Amino acid sequence: MTQTLNHFIEGAHTEASDGGRLRLVSPIDEQACGSAASGTAEDVDRAVTAAHAQLEGGAWSRLDGSQRARLLLRLADLVERDTALLADMDAHAIGRSPMEPRMMDVPNAVANLRAAAGWTNQLEGRTVPTAGYMGTPTLSYTLREPVGVVAAIVPWNSPLMITVWKLAGLLAAGCTVVVKPAEETPHSALRLAQLAQEAGFPDGVINVVTGFGDVVGRALCEHPLVAKISFTGSPEAGRAIQRIAAPLFKRVTLELGGKSPQIVFDDASFEGALRGCALGLFVNQGQVCAAGSRILVQRSLAQPFAQALADAARAITVGDPRQPGVQMGPVAKKAQFERVNRYIQTGLDEGAQLLAGGVSRPEKGWFVQPTIFAGATNRMTIAREEIFGPVGTVIPFDTEDEAVALANDSAYGLAATVWTGQLARAHRVAARLKAGAVGVNCWSPLDANLPWGGLKTSGIGREGGLPGALAYTEEKVVTVLLPG
Repeated sequence: MTQTLNHFIEGAHTEASDGGRLRLVSPIDEQACGSAASGTAEDVDRAVTAAHAQLEGGAWSRLDGSQRARLLLRLADLVERDTALLADMDAHAIGRSPMEPRMMDVPNAVANLRAAAGWTNQLEGRTVPTAGYMGTPTLSYTLREPVGVVAAIVPWNSPLMITVWKLAGLLAAGCTVVVKPAEETPHSALRLAQLAQEAGFPDGVINVVTGFGDVVGRALCEHPLVAKISFTGSPEAGRAIQRIAAPLFKRVTLELGGKSPQIVFDDASFEGALRGCALGLFVNQGQVCAAGSRILVQRSLAQPFAQALADAARAITVGDPRQPGVQMGPVAKKAQFERVNRYIQTGLDEGAQLLAGGVSRPEKGWFVQPTIFAGATNRMTIAREEIFGPVGTVIPFDTEDEAVALANDSAYGLAATVWTGQLARAHRVAARLKAGAVGVNCWSPLDANLPWGGLKTSGIGREGGLPGALAYTEEKVVTVLLPG
């Protein structure tokens, strides 16, 4: 079934100002499955102007925290009602098994909206004791105010969930937004905007402009009425956004991916670590920013663990995810298919031992076989660079200190996992890892009440939890003279 999608600006679906369209392609069979409006700078200006008007005397600006909370709770209920539809939208767009977003992405989005409803009245100011003003007592206090219009630029790998991560915090804070979904996955963002309208959000609070990053994304970042940019994507794009934002003094939150280590000690549950490492490698075809693709295994276990992981990879049924029994679909787009295969070939060229999978050459569709390398070092390209596909690299270590050193020897610092049976070791190692989130005997646990973000090349700032909402506010100081 083909779809014709348009922008959602100030409560209405609208075509691009120049009539431009972008083609949507199924990664399963490489056939056209619809089109979306290809946005222009003029479209962006209309959306940002609508969002700004809601902050400057619009209905949204007159709502208090409890009123915003009720809207967020209504939206959460509607997202939950449409779980199957939203999950299928995202799954079809990127070739993912619909089961995964139904079980993970949509429930997480619902939880974030409900948590955000509780944050609306927690964005409190504070009173600050001072020495007074020129001998006269004063009362000084602060106010938390919305930062303004936010540009939310969203990737293609988990579109609905990541869109909601951004919207939950900024709406709780009283901001308005223009969402720029990835070219490949505009569906769920547009549906979410419609659901927000159904929930009662004033038109113009949530706008969606579809199109290409170098046009729509750039126009959003450069627009003088956009106060903050929240971006999830590649480090290269993040650097470009920072270069645009810096001279304009825009606030930025950047989540830029990772090369996350999973450390398996010899005292860990073998089966538990195996299941967890496989999940961290292969969920969503490995197209996860926190994918645990560096498997650091204590030497006594390295060979049997690598072989067991390879067996698990070979047992995965790859194919059309709409068919019964299929566990893994294609990667999301042709460029990603080519990228993943280049990395697999590089691993072979650099001397890593291929235990499962390898370079894929399907007749049709962008299918990649789950791939496991062993006999690798932390200096190899496949251990250094983010592949964003179902490819894991097993690297042996001898001591706890060596494991920590290998884990931290990376340009990235988003997430890490520690598999161990020793509680003291778990706390000790977690404290030493340079990562924004560490899971102990569990891979990448996400919760609506926890902040999420990374260090180093993995980005700047946090989304989620109360810190995520506070990041969409500015603190204003008010000082009142109190003469006797």
